[in-house]
Amino acid sequence: MSITLPLFGWELWTWVENVAVLFGLVSVYLSAKERIASWPTAMVNVGLYFFLFWHSKLYADAVLQIVYLVLSVYGWYKWLYGGAERSTLQVTHAKRVHWMVSVPLAAAFAISLGYFMSTHTDSPVPYLDASLTSVSLVAQWMMTRKLLENWLVWIGVNLVYVPTFISRGLPATAVQYAVFLVLAWMGYIGWKKSLAASSATTTATATATATATATATATATATATATATATGTA
Repeated sequence: MSITLPLFGWELWTWVENVAVLFGLVSVYLSAKERIASWPTAMVNVGLYFFLFWHSKLYADAVLQIVYLVLSVYGWYKWLYGGAERSTLQVTHAKRVHWMVSVPLAAAFAISLGYFMSTHTDSPVPYLDASLTSVSLVAQWMMTRKLLENWLVWIGVNLVYVPTFISRGLPATAVQYAVFLVLAWMGYIGWKKSLAASSATTTATATATATATATATATATATATATATATGTA
């Protein structure tokens, strides 16, 4: 049933979509900047989109928002305490094991969910919806661990999401995901620089530590030699 609000004569779902879009854009922008505030804003975004997607019969995407909510809580914690000795988490590259595990699992989940939706729901695009859901989960999990390649996965997902949302009558959301493409690229470039800076700092620290250790060892050796010489002379 269509519900119209007094201001501008917009329907309730138009308001929900516009507010969700706003929080979504802010959240992704903050993520690209590695700001912890990206997670609470993401929680507002996914809460609104759960109701919006269910209303639009994008059931897999609706359920995905619940998972996103859980991942947002997890990501919030990991970014704060997931580093060495419970320090702030730093950007790293995805390892081969991440792809070896996530790709087969994503494919299996997409096929299973697509079959379920095609036989138990009235979704017009069950397998596409399921595939986007599955890959999005992988990308979001990678983001919670600050894996650089999460942005590349998001770029691929968003390229497909834009026309999908247009076809489902969600123009504001389609525009949002088009902007997400730009933000994802910004995030990739920004996180790549952050990774390079972190690696340089780690290398410099390791070099300084090694130099200090070598100097201390040399000093101790020289002292021991001088002491032994003095003792022998005496």
